[in-house]
Amino acid sequence: MSHKTGTREAWLAARLELLQEEKALTRRSDELAQQRQDLPWVRIDKNYRFETEAGSASLKDLFQGRSQLLVYHFMFGPDYTAGCPSCSMIADGFNGFAVHLANHDVTLMAISRGPLEALRVYKQRMGWSFPWASSQESDFNADFSVWFSEEQQRQGDVEYNYRREPSAAWREGQEGGGEGEEDRIAAMCGTDSATFQRDLPGMSSFVLEDGVVYHCYSAYARGLDSLWGAYQWLDRAPRGRNESDGIWWRRHDEYGQC
Repeated sequence: MSHKTGTREAWLAARLELLQEEKALTRRSDELAQQRQDLPWVRIDKNYRFETEAGSASLKDLFQGRSQLLVYHFMFGPDYTAGCPSCSMIADGFNGFAVHLANHDVTLMAISRGPLEALRVYKQRMGWSFPWASSQESDFNADFSVWFSEEQQRQGDVEYNYRREPSAAWREGQEGGGEGEEDRIAAMCGTDSATFQRDLPGMSSFVLEDGVVYHCYSAYARGLDSLWGAYQWLDRAPRGRNESDGIWWRRHDEYGQC
């Protein structure tokens, strides 16, 4: 037996104790949600342009007639041959709830630097229907801290998740290096680790009021954890995330190939 066992009475006593902690966490989560909504809005005056399946679009156009816009900064750079598998696992849930958000005055939109045609092909492969725009010709990803240049990587001039990141590791004659998890994921996207990590994940929220777009909130890294639907279920599974062997997930059409 790999885990302690007990009586139903012992289980219930422990469960009721845990329930109080869960309720406290729920209340704290509600408080944090209100704090997010209370953040000051920052007016956006830059004329960002995007390519969408409906043609060239402004940031205001991405709201699609609604007053709120939620953006998932999807890792799919111009040099990728496929989208980031982690982002893909998160995005697998979008189809299910995007329609509900749309009917509650909220547009959900994925945005990447990859060319629109590459995004369209990958979206079709994954069977997704949510809107996905290319920001390839704009500063949008850089301005919202989800893209960095090779020079920034080399000099350690990368500020991600509201903190300065160390310079990337470089080997003579080859970008990136090592046999770590990032290198494995990069290979799954048809690129090297350094190129892969110039694009990073995040989410941002915007509001449109009186014809003006405002930035309201952004989160990165573990700040996206609660958006990763499968993990919320795994956190309630008997063995939890169970990741002692490293990266286990794949794109949903690749599991049979492992």
